[in-house]
Amino acid sequence: MEENVIAMPRIGDKAPEFKAVTTQGKINFPGDYKGSWVIFFSHPADFTPVCTSEFMTFATLEEKFERANCKLVGLSVDGLYSHIAWLRTIKEKIEFKGMKNVEVKFPLIEDITMEISKKYGMIQPGESSTKAVRAVFFIDPKGIIRTIIYYPLSLGRNFEELYRVLIALQTADEFEVATPADWQPGDEVIVPPAGSCGVAKERVEGNEKDIKCYDWFFCTKKLDKETIFKKILKN
Repeated sequence: MEENVIAMPRIGDKAPEFKAVTTQGKINFPGDYKGSWVIFFSHPADFTPVCTSEFMTFATLEEKFERANCKLVGLSVDGLYSHIAWLRTIKEKIEFKGMKNVEVKFPLIEDITMEISKKYGMIQPGESSTKAVRAVFFIDPKGIIRTIIYYPLSLGRNFEELYRVLIALQTADEFEVATPADWQPGDEVIVPPAGSCGVAKERVEGNEKDIKCYDWFFCTKKLDKETIFKKILKN
C-alpha cells in the first residue's frame, strides 16, 4: 500500500489553506489574516516544559509583534480541552524568568488528526511520528510563505531572533534592500547590485551618494533604526 506523501510548502509558496478549531474560536487560515504578517508555529505537546517556556515568552511579546503588524498562531496535535487546561495552568501556576500570570490570548490550534501538521511538514518521522517539531512559518500579508525555521523537539526557540527575522523581512520589502549577517535595525543594509557597468563603476569610484562599496557587487548604505520603525511599527 502506497503512503500518501504531501510535499512540504516552500518559501515563496502560498500558505496552505485550512479551517480549524482553536482556543480563540474557529479560524480560516490564512484568509482571516489577510493584510497582516503571521508567525504560524507548532509545538510538540501541551504540559511540557520547553513548550511552556515558549508560550509564556510569546504571550509576553505578543504586543511587540502586534505593533509590527504580526499575528501569532500556534498549533499542536493535542485537543482543545487539553490546550485550555494547559493555558489555564500557565496563567495560574507557572512563574518563569520573571514572567507570571501570563495569559495566552493568541489562538492555539487543535490538530488531533495531524492533518494540518502534515500539510505544513511539521510531522517529521525521524524526530517523532506523533508530535509536531518546532516549526516556524513567517507568512506575509498576501499569504505567501517568506521564511521557514525548524527546531528539534529538545530545542527552545530564540524569540529575539524571530522578531529580528520579522523586522528584517519587512525592512527588505519596504526599502528594497537586503540585510547582511547578524543585521540588527540601525545597522547598514545591502543595496541591490548595480544594474549596469556604468553604475558599478560609479559606485566603486565613490560617486554614488550615501553608498559605501567594498567591491562592485557588495555595497551598503546607512538605514537608521528610527526610519525603519517609523515605517513599520504601529503607534
